[in-house]
Amino acid sequence: MPGNPKVLISGAGPVGLTLANELVRHGIAVRIVDKAARRTDKSKALVLWSRTLELFDAAGYVQGFLSAGLQAHGAQISTGKQIVARISFDLIDSRFAYALMIPQSETERILEERLAAAGVTVERTVGLSGFTDRGDSVEAVLTGAGGDSETLRADWLVGCDGAHSAVRHGLGFAFEGSTLQSHWALADGHVMGLDRQDHLHIFWHRDGILAFFPIVGDRWRVIADLGPAADGELHPDPTLGEINALMARRGSPAIAMTDPVWLAAFRIHERKVKDYSRGRVFLAGDAAHIHSPAGGQGMNTGMQDAFNLAWKLALVIEGAAKPALLDSYSRERSAVGDLVLKNAGRLTELATLRNPLLQDIRNTVLRFAAGFPQIQHKVADQLGEMDIGYPDSPLTAASGPVANGPKAGERWPHRLAVGPVGCRFTALGLPDAVAGLAAKFPNLVTMGPACDPTHAMTLRLIRPDGYVAFTGGPQDTAGAEAYLAALEA
Repeated sequence: MPGNPKVLISGAGPVGLTLANELVRHGIAVRIVDKAARRTDKSKALVLWSRTLELFDAAGYVQGFLSAGLQAHGAQISTGKQIVARISFDLIDSRFAYALMIPQSETERILEERLAAAGVTVERTVGLSGFTDRGDSVEAVLTGAGGDSETLRADWLVGCDGAHSAVRHGLGFAFEGSTLQSHWALADGHVMGLDRQDHLHIFWHRDGILAFFPIVGDRWRVIADLGPAADGELHPDPTLGEINALMARRGSPAIAMTDPVWLAAFRIHERKVKDYSRGRVFLAGDAAHIHSPAGGQGMNTGMQDAFNLAWKLALVIEGAAKPALLDSYSRERSAVGDLVLKNAGRLTELATLRNPLLQDIRNTVLRFAAGFPQIQHKVADQLGEMDIGYPDSPLTAASGPVANGPKAGERWPHRLAVGPVGCRFTALGLPDAVAGLAAKFPNLVTMGPACDPTHAMTLRLIRPDGYVAFTGGPQDTAGAEAYLAALEA
C-alpha cells in the first residue's frame, strides 16, 4: 500500500488531477483515487479559458495543453440568415487571448502523465467508501473493485469526485439548485460546411439553439436544445440522422456530420453547495458546483478551485501559515461559484428564449451592444474568467491609495517566476522594502523581479495564485509585516 498521505484526493478528473499536480509541485505527499478503471475517452469539458491557462503557465506546465489544443479566436452568433453578433476573444486582457479548445480526454492525459512523471500514480478502481474527521486527521476507508478495503489516515481530504460526490454526501451538504426543464442533444463528430475553423458558431434559430465548438481538424462538438422536458423525463440519445436534420434546419443545408465519436442526450443541472469545507474536508469542482455548459466555465472554475486550495494547504502543511488560512477557501470560491452559476444561467436563458417577439428584441439589443468595443471587451474578459477577483476576501488588505496597477483583491496580470519547490507570496516594490520582507518572513515571502518604476510606487504582496493580497505605499513595510504576521504560524 502507498501509505498515509498528507492529502487524500477522491476523484481523478481534471480538478482532482490539477490539485494533485499542484500539491506535488509544492512538495506535499498525496494519494489520488478514482472508481473508474481508466480516464475518460470522451471530449466532455472542451475549453481551457485564459485565466486557467495563466495559472498553468505560472505553475510551469502550460505547454502540454497548448501543444494539444486548438486556439479559438472568437464566436459568431447568427439566426441562420443574418449575423447577430461577433465576439473577438483577441480582446481578452491576457497573454492567452483565446479559448483553447481541447477535449477533456486530452486534458486528463496531460495532467495524469505529468503526475506520473512526478512519481504519483492514480489508484484506479478504488473508491472512497467512508470517512471520519478525527479533528487532527481524517480516517478514510478505500474499497477496491474486488471488495478489498483499506483504512488510512490523511491530514486532509478533498472531494473532487463529481456531481454525485461521495465526499459531499459524507459531509451531509445540501446540493441546492434545479434541473432545467428542457432536453438537449450533444454530438461529437466530423463536420463539413463551417467556414471559420477557429471560431465558435452559434445559431439562434426560432426552434432553438444550435452551437458548434471546434475540437481539432474537422472535428466539432455540436449542442442543440430539443425543447421542453417534464420532471424526470429522459430523452433517447439522438441518431446521426437527427443531428444532421437539426443542423440543416437551424444552421445551413451545407452543414453535415459524418463518423460521430459520441452522440448523447442530456439535461442541464444548476446546483451548488453553500460551504466548500468543514473541518479537514474540502470540496472542489463538480462536487461543489455544477453549471449550464453555456460559456464553458464549469471545468475552469473547478480547476481554479484547485489552484486556490493547493497553495493554502501547502503553506499550512509546511507549518509556514496558520490553519486559519484555509478558512478563506470556502468564502472565496463559493462567491465565485455563485457568480459563475448566475452568468451561465443568464446565457442559457438568453439562448433558449421561445417567444418570437422576445427573440427579436434579444437579437436587436445584442446586435446594437456588440458594436461598442467596451462591451465586447467586457464580454470577452468575462468568458476568459479575467474578471474574477477576491475583493471581499479575508486575505485581501489595502492600507492606502494605489499609485498604479491592480488593487488588493484583483488579478496580477504579469507572469512571476516559478519557484522550484514550495509556494510563497511575492513581494513587489522598492528593493529595500521587498528584501526586508523576504528576510523577515522567509517561509512566506520571496522577492519578486524589479518592478516597472510606475509599479515601484506601491508595495504589493502577490498571492501564490496570482492575486494581489496587500497594497500599500512604497515604504509601508509595517502594513505588509502586520498582514504577514497575521498569517504566519
